[in-house]
Amino acid sequence: MTNLDPRISGQLKRTPDGLVPAIVQDATSGAVLMLAWMDDEALARTLATRRATYWSRSRQQYWVKGETSGNTQAVREVRLDCDGDTLLLRVDQTGPACHTGAATCFDETVLLAEAR
Repeated sequence: MTNLDPRISGQLKRTPDGLVPAIVQDATSGAVLMLAWMDDEALARTLATRRATYWSRSRQQYWVKGETSGNTQAVREVRLDCDGDTLLLRVDQTGPACHTGAATCFDETVLLAEAR
């Protein structure tokens, strides 16, 4: 049972396993930090606490960003896209966002760069 407001829950389009992708963006710089997954309970916890809470598909459990690493995300804003199938979290990131220690999870591999 989740504590997510039914008006919010009713707008979400989930994957077959009940998840919605959450894009995480630095609220100050606009940098895209990471992508994580949320179910209704993770979203409800995030909205209630303003601490980014996600569902780990590999560990099959909830995790609060920074709970063990100290690299926290204080949530300023949560938005739902026009289709209801993607969340955007604007956060104040403390420390690196990526589990590899990089500032963002999108620092490593560039598949196409701006033409010069």
